[in-house]
Amino acid sequence: MNFLNNADWSFPVPIYYGPDRVKELSNFCKSKNLSRPPLVTDNSSSDLPFIKEVLKSLNSSNLKCEVFSDISPNPIDNEIYRGKSFYKDGKHDSIISIGGGSGMDGGKAISLIANNTLDLWDFNYDNDPSINLNPFPPLICIPTTAGTGAETESTAMITNSKLGMKLCIWHPNQKPLAAFLDPSLTLSLPKNLTAWTGVDALVHGIEAYSVNSLYSVADGMALEGLNLIGNNLLEVYKDPSNLSSRGAMLIGSCLTGISFLKGLGLVHAISHMIGAVYNTQHGLTNAIILPKVLNYNKSEILSKINSMHFSIFNRSGDFDSFYNKVCILLDDLNIPNNLQSIQVKDDRIKELAIKSSKDSAAFTNPKTASISDLEIIIKETIDKAR
Repeated sequence: MNFLNNADWSFPVPIYYGPDRVKELSNFCKSKNLSRPPLVTDNSSSDLPFIKEVLKSLNSSNLKCEVFSDISPNPIDNEIYRGKSFYKDGKHDSIISIGGGSGMDGGKAISLIANNTLDLWDFNYDNDPSINLNPFPPLICIPTTAGTGAETESTAMITNSKLGMKLCIWHPNQKPLAAFLDPSLTLSLPKNLTAWTGVDALVHGIEAYSVNSLYSVADGMALEGLNLIGNNLLEVYKDPSNLSSRGAMLIGSCLTGISFLKGLGLVHAISHMIGAVYNTQHGLTNAIILPKVLNYNKSEILSKINSMHFSIFNRSGDFDSFYNKVCILLDDLNIPNNLQSIQVKDDRIKELAIKSSKDSAAFTNPKTASISDLEIIIKETIDKAR
């Protein structure tokens, strides 16, 4: 497969893949009669060259664009409210959400409340979506990491500052107008972020495929995504300039991101709450937690292991082989083997366990976990994860 070729897909939203496809963004906006789209990104990406280049390209095409980058690595609700004010004050008519998971989550969350008077938390994933709403602004998503897979849905993980919890918000009627997958935007990603975001995408596929429900479309995407990730993650880590492998990773990330509409599991449930409490990097947190959750879920995922083993490692294998190979991969990517290394302490284990038990990802984990179970997983992962 040549990942240097361009390709357009229509499922689940229009997706434009290929190196330098972001250069088509201005014409795309004009074709949709969009004239004032802000670029929404996270505060660590705002000064990166590709943001400046995209902004310059849009403005030179007579579009009126500004950058809103008041978004933390773990976006917080008050940042989203400030984003709404920015949108309204600038008389913007659409949103371009660009960056890693935090930047895109920020842009998607702003799009949910930009034209509506509802509170952000009225869009909580568990709420009834059948409420009268003004039309959402057109939304364009552009991932700059091969990890989040967040570019085809409105779902966003935002920290509720009052509860100290990450919660999922969305609305089924807010679908991105388009996603641009441009692997050239990922070339400058540092090695550590390449590893952390890549494992995030890997976890999406593993957890989604492990969910015990009949959702064959998601399963197919999870396995193909895992195959692309398994064959390219180490390559882009060792050779960040390999544009073909960067492209394969970006497609794999997109596929596993679509697959987790089926659900996720305890890796994400725990990681979300650690991120809310300790402001840790999400992909790195996932990577550290993964082995403990695999072991916890072992009895319920045995029938799934061979397929995942084959997808990621190109050969059949049992659980022990799968677990060991995953751990070796994490070692090769220099993933720390405990949560202490990212400043997670053992004095808030109970709090983290209670909050994790309420996360929507915990409800689709293949094995039900009590708060006591979660405490054990978290405590052991703080000390030694693998």
